[in-house]
Amino acid sequence: MVDLFVYGTLRHLPLLELVLGRSGAALDAAPAHLPDHGAFAVVDQPFPAIEARAGHRAPGLLLRGLTQDDIDALNFYEGGFDYTLRRVTVELDAGGSAPADVYFPDPGLWQTGAPWDLAAWQADWGALSLRAAEEVMAYRGRLTPAEVAARFRPIRVRAAAWLAAQNRPEDPDHDLTRDVVVHEHKRAYVNFFAMEEMDLQFRRYDGSLSPVVNRGAALVGQASVVLPYDPRRDAVLLIEQFRAATYIAGNRRPWMWEPVAGLIDPGETPEQAAHREAMEEAGLTIDQLETVTRVYPSSGASGEFLHIFVGVCDLENIAGGGGLESENEDIRSQIIPYDDLMRGIDDHSYQDMPLVTAGLWLSRHRDRLRHRER
Repeated sequence: MVDLFVYGTLRHLPLLELVLGRSGAALDAAPAHLPDHGAFAVVDQPFPAIEARAGHRAPGLLLRGLTQDDIDALNFYEGGFDYTLRRVTVELDAGGSAPADVYFPDPGLWQTGAPWDLAAWQADWGALSLRAAEEVMAYRGRLTPAEVAARFRPIRVRAAAWLAAQNRPEDPDHDLTRDVVVHEHKRAYVNFFAMEEMDLQFRRYDGSLSPVVNRGAALVGQASVVLPYDPRRDAVLLIEQFRAATYIAGNRRPWMWEPVAGLIDPGETPEQAAHREAMEEAGLTIDQLETVTRVYPSSGASGEFLHIFVGVCDLENIAGGGGLESENEDIRSQIIPYDDLMRGIDDHSYQDMPLVTAGLWLSRHRDRLRHRER
């Protein structure tokens, strides 16, 4: 049996229960603190790190009598982030002290800021962290902690997308608690993208339930797509890059002309992502975003959700672009007249659905956008 002191996100009981795979009611947990230490927010991350600082006290929970399986689960969840268990003496809020192990980050691993606030984290990141942890723990026994850590950003991107989907309007014609029955949920594959499968039944139009069917979905997250348009020049900017997915699918033209696009990070709005990606990929400052649509591009196979925009801009002011080397992006751009874009759509030169969608929307709203610039 092991006694463990937790000071960060694992103080959130639903997260602790999910990681351990059992109810918190069965845990022997007591409020405690570690003197001359503090839990401080990690810069650009939604979790804290503990540091020795005289005069501070790190609040937390003392978990007594954890089993080896509990520790193995916690090590899997925490182990990919270069944490090391270290023995300390904590003070119980009710009085007295006790020895316990604590997960300390490796020295210099994180840059820290202000003291970490559990309540603020629960409000801003609690739901997302639960969804992400659900996926993380599904890979226990299949991946190493380091392999999970390498995939943690896209895991969080998918978690944020799932929460956003849950917040969209419900189907008024179907009660999902009755009209979909899930028998098994399998996470078949994970890397930058993930593949999930379900054995399920769905309500048919005659009122009966379907047979149990196996269906899968490629899960990517949410993405923002923006077609830059200069109404004074009546021109658009397209980018071209190699797309492994189309090559793998057998396409003999895997270098694709597209609008600017990129995944939406957790905590980021679709509009913020559109502005960021326009600068990263094309070196452009977007003056105004016009919403084209918000849509699933391939609802039979993919859970990716797109926020498509036309971005009004000045195509004379291009500074940088080309994508991020850290993401192995190699992007070139081209400015073409509006009429050339329409010819390319009409003669089926373009293979990217968001580009065609944004171009057709532009054809309907171009006069309005140009009139506004006069």
